[in-house]
Amino acid sequence: MATVAGPAAFDAHALREGIERGDAETLLALYAEDAELRMVDRKTQPSHPLVMHGRAEIGAMLDDVYGREMTHKLEQVVVQGDHVAFLESCRYPDGVRVLMSSMADLRDGRIVDQTSVQAWDESGPAQ
Repeated sequence: MATVAGPAAFDAHALREGIERGDAETLLALYAEDAELRMVDRKTQPSHPLVMHGRAEIGAMLDDVYGREMTHKLEQVVVQGDHVAFLESCRYPDGVRVLMSSMADLRDGRIVDQTSVQAWDESGPAQ
């Protein structure tokens, strides 16, 4: 009897492991070769987001972010069909916090199009 393979599932466990262990290589494996990632924050506002094309550019960003001395936590993740949404919180040793919310489209279980919005503490470390 022949079996029909369904679409590949997104690996939410790998997302959690990559984020919380600061493992850029594990995270990069979740992206398709032709992925596009848009980052919106105070410096790269919605009309001019930072746009990264392909795994090489996305990988360089992940290496930078997860190479920093800080903690990362995956607060929430929801996978539904061809979409994933997740909320990540980060904290630098001096107490400065960052919160990032991401929405992404999936193809064959890999991220192909992601938009992330991040907010940083602007008044210094949280008390």
